[in-house]
Amino acid sequence: MAKRTKTYYGVSIGILMVRTRFRRFPGDIGNAETWPFPVQYRIVEEATPRGMTRIHEQSLLEPFKRAARELIDGGVNGITTTCGFLSHYQRELADWSPVPVAASSLLQYPLAASVIASHRKVGILTFDGAALKGSYLESAGIPAGTPVAGMPPDSDFVRAILDDDDSIPFERLRDEVLAVANDFQRHHPELGALLLECTNLAPFSADIADALGLPVFDTISLVSWFHAGLRPRRFR
Repeated sequence: MAKRTKTYYGVSIGILMVRTRFRRFPGDIGNAETWPFPVQYRIVEEATPRGMTRIHEQSLLEPFKRAARELIDGGVNGITTTCGFLSHYQRELADWSPVPVAASSLLQYPLAASVIASHRKVGILTFDGAALKGSYLESAGIPAGTPVAGMPPDSDFVRAILDDDDSIPFERLRDEVLAVANDFQRHHPELGALLLECTNLAPFSADIADALGLPVFDTISLVSWFHAGLRPRRFR
């Protein structure tokens, strides 16, 4: 990274957070205990869960830029976010930012597709299956016709996020996620890997991989890869 003035040092990853109050379990991008390296957070006050699936109808780019600028001026070397639907702003943020930006776990689609057999498909598990289309997929290089499954709108998983309900047990959320993942595989036996759009699905990635017998890519794999490039391990 080019040398620049910083306020703090040793924090490579800056995370732009949607304003939420629901519980973030270990494995969630918004739980700092998830990471084996330090991270720095900034809340984008204008961004709420109900608005993230309608980013294309709003003007949230400038608020995300302002929050990113605070992180960059502070000292981070790369920017990511807590919502996969921010793939919509990937190009704009990356072109604007003086540091690299990985806005969405969906950016992993080309890599996931390349490591499985050509007759297999990468399936996407998302917070909102009806909304994940158009520019949200195109901005991440995801072709039309890619299998997509969303969490049911009446699920506790969705309600916890939209209503900021932190009372729902982890086990209940896990059961809902696994039910959707298993149903997804039953309807699409051609799946060779699963990609999780929603960062709040990541605490259940290991359970999904065990249940489906497939590799699972999520926000944790994205940010871990991103950090490895920003801070390569020194061996001598």
